[in-house]
Amino acid sequence: MSEARTPNRCGQIEAYFRREERYEGLQLVFKEHPELKDEILKAIEETMKETGEKPAVFENSEKAGAEPYAFYIEFNDDYDKEGGEFFETLLKKLGIDHCEG
Repeated sequence: MSEARTPNRCGQIEAYFRREERYEGLQLVFKEHPELKDEILKAIEETMKETGEKPAVFENSEKAGAEPYAFYIEFNDDYDKEGGEFFETLLKKLGIDHCEG
């Protein structure tokens, strides 16, 4: 029996990862779409509950109809690099198999 797989969503959501000494950040960029936005927010909330991590989450919704739309998820002072596990879990939930950068 084959295992069900989530389709690759890279065409809908672009993920950009950045790491510095004690900082890790993930940017999720997409065309504004209410269902997609809700799906991403739900995945972030579920991942926070599962991992117990509380990253800073920002969105660029200040301008109506801003394109592209994006969420920024950041860990500051991440000495133990716990953000990596959070990001991996989140990307799996969203069906994203790689980051752009």
